[in-house]
Amino acid sequence: MDYFPIFLKLQGASCLLVGGGEVALRKARLLLSAGAELTVAAPELTPELAEMARQGQLTHLRACFDPAQVSGRRLVVAATNEREVNRQVSASCQALNIPVNVVDDPELSSYITPAIVDRSPLVIAVSTGGGVPVLARLIRGRLESLIPSGFGRLARFAAGFRDRVKAGIPDVERRRAFWESVLEGPLAEAVINGDEAAAEQAMERRLEDAGAEAAQGAVYLVGAGPGNPDLLTFRALRLMQQADVVLHDNLVAPELLELVRRDAERIYVGKARANHALPQGDINLLMVELAQQGKRVLRLKGGDPFTFGRGGEEIETLAAHGVAFEVVPGITSASGAAAYAGIPLTHRDYAQSVTFVTGHKQDGSIHLDWPALTRPAQTVVVYMGVSTAQELCRAFIEHGKPAATPAAAVEWATTERQRTVAGTLQDLPELMSRHHIASPALIIVGEVVGLADKLGWYRTRIH
Repeated sequence: MDYFPIFLKLQGASCLLVGGGEVALRKARLLLSAGAELTVAAPELTPELAEMARQGQLTHLRACFDPAQVSGRRLVVAATNEREVNRQVSASCQALNIPVNVVDDPELSSYITPAIVDRSPLVIAVSTGGGVPVLARLIRGRLESLIPSGFGRLARFAAGFRDRVKAGIPDVERRRAFWESVLEGPLAEAVINGDEAAAEQAMERRLEDAGAEAAQGAVYLVGAGPGNPDLLTFRALRLMQQADVVLHDNLVAPELLELVRRDAERIYVGKARANHALPQGDINLLMVELAQQGKRVLRLKGGDPFTFGRGGEEIETLAAHGVAFEVVPGITSASGAAAYAGIPLTHRDYAQSVTFVTGHKQDGSIHLDWPALTRPAQTVVVYMGVSTAQELCRAFIEHGKPAATPAAAVEWATTERQRTVAGTLQDLPELMSRHHIASPALIIVGEVVGLADKLGWYRTRIH
């Protein structure tokens, strides 16, 4: 380790910034955000710095650098474009053992400023030792995407209970276990979501027994999107990585399961046509049972859980049993498949509406509003229609849709395995059979399908 990471308290501390340009402006904002009493030494200031001085946020010392300016400072930053001036600042500070940073010049600096993820009071610093600042910024960007803004609120919430928890749970190991159950459970999610009142009530209940009660379980009904891991929401990824047990089916791409916490228990609950590993009612009760054991249960679903995902049925059962749950929406498969196949679901010239339906049979028949589905100037997306494609296309034609209407099937949409076959209502079933199109796949019907040749960008179709 070339540098020892440390956080320095600057609240009310006298700090000096040498320079008045754009780089100095960025450093001034950073120092002021830490509560520093800031003096800027420079003959001229940028308009923004001048306005900050006018408002009293900082003191402008209208002068070139003089070594006497560093006396009594807690910290000094040199942000000029003149190396000789920067060298003088560095030498003056180091002679007095005052921490000094010369921007973009580690050799002249006694400390370096890291890239910062600010979720105050939670602050994360990333550094490459001053060698590759761009890499530090890239890593910071990734961390920014993974850490919700509500984590700062969570840190403040936990800090407010720290003394009470320490007094109520003297044993270090039990106290650690208590905090882990709080910070990784539904109570923390309530804080992150902004429901601090409910979180405080739950925390009070937890403290009544000094942390003796079993951890509270919860179920997270998470939409995994159409298959490409890059299309996951930040929230979905975070919950996937903190789950104790995962319930999934064959509609979830294997690449997505690789993102689940490594030591999480995985339970396959099946969803192949007429071959369910578990009936839906058993899945619902299994989630209840696991949550009541204190586990964080991830119910991972392809697409969006409330779009032909039976999510409503599942949370009805959870609510009836008093189990805490959260629903995380995902990009529905229709949107993902259409976008990656180059088929706009609506288009000013071809489709003014879009309808999602299921091709799944009920009581041996497909029950759909065919007069509505065969109206012109619309797009129809059929979920779970692979096994009934022949009947679906025939019904469209029998109810008045021209046999030459463009139609396509998109398999494993948005993934490296994506395949698209496109034709018409007349020949699509035969094309799907010839190319062995299998679930998960969607069928799209409408004039917009004809745009795929021109607009397809991800993978060329196979017909």
